[in-house]
Amino acid sequence: MTDSTMSPLRLGTRRSKLAMAQSGQVAEAVRELTGRPVDLVEITTYGDTSREHLAQIGGTGVFVSALRDALLAGEIDFAVHSLKDLPTAQPAELALAAIPVREDPRDALIARDGLTFEELPDGARVGTGSPRRMAQLNAWARTLGRRIETVPVRGNVDTRIGFVEKGELDAVVLAAAGLTRIGRIEEATQLLSPDVVLPAPGQGALAIECVAANAHLVASLAELDDPVTRAAVTAERSLLAALEAGCSAPVAALADLQVDEQAVTEMHLRGVVGTLDGTTLVQLSTTGHVPASLDDESVPLRMGRELAVEMLAKGAAGLMGERAL
Repeated sequence: MTDSTMSPLRLGTRRSKLAMAQSGQVAEAVRELTGRPVDLVEITTYGDTSREHLAQIGGTGVFVSALRDALLAGEIDFAVHSLKDLPTAQPAELALAAIPVREDPRDALIARDGLTFEELPDGARVGTGSPRRMAQLNAWARTLGRRIETVPVRGNVDTRIGFVEKGELDAVVLAAAGLTRIGRIEEATQLLSPDVVLPAPGQGALAIECVAANAHLVASLAELDDPVTRAAVTAERSLLAALEAGCSAPVAALADLQVDEQAVTEMHLRGVVGTLDGTTLVQLSTTGHVPASLDDESVPLRMGRELAVEMLAKGAAGLMGERAL
């Protein structure tokens, strides 16, 4: 009989270059942690095969359900997701075992001729599949006294950057974290400050998920968890959940934690909801004290919910229905 402690762990991943890169990094960390080999199992999700815009195929969850099905069927032992793709409701039978240290949460602009956003000409065509980015980019352009045309795009990083290289678009906006993970961050012509374009809830963070009943694996994977990252994304996702919005809605959120002498003392949470054309944005923030034990998720959860209530009171509810691109 083979020793199960040395049999390979099966890590389920999407097939894209980015998914394979980030899963490969997690696989290496798990190998070092457990001493066990880790095999990557490629799984095609509906979000990978559909050519429709994300908002039209259900937004959040379209990249996740096939991986979760494979977990529940016992075809894989654990899965790696981009956290921003995960629905906010966690199935009881699956454990979010680890959220490792977050990569840069910002958005990145890749524009022709090395241009920054401020240097783009009036009427510039900017590609993004994200309603959240569309709302904020259009609003930013308006403050600069000009207009841009946001063009819905799908496809992997190569495809999106290709639109700029071929001259079909003046620029595209992508997550800086993804560019970093595939070694292409130097192609960004500008990293967008969260003061002008706030990222998606959980952007830059990964989620490592396994079956909750596998207590030994849950405990092993938990060694990769970063409590500061988990607290931040918990607040962001709490805001998203309270607004009852998926990744197809124009919602942005970012939590910053103040670390004082190695202890986290304070969290600053910002949220934005807007219309796709950027004419209306509801932007609010809140600051709260964080308990010494970051294992207590009640504070980030409460901060997210309370900020959502304030945003709804300021008119966010009327903006949430704008799903179609």
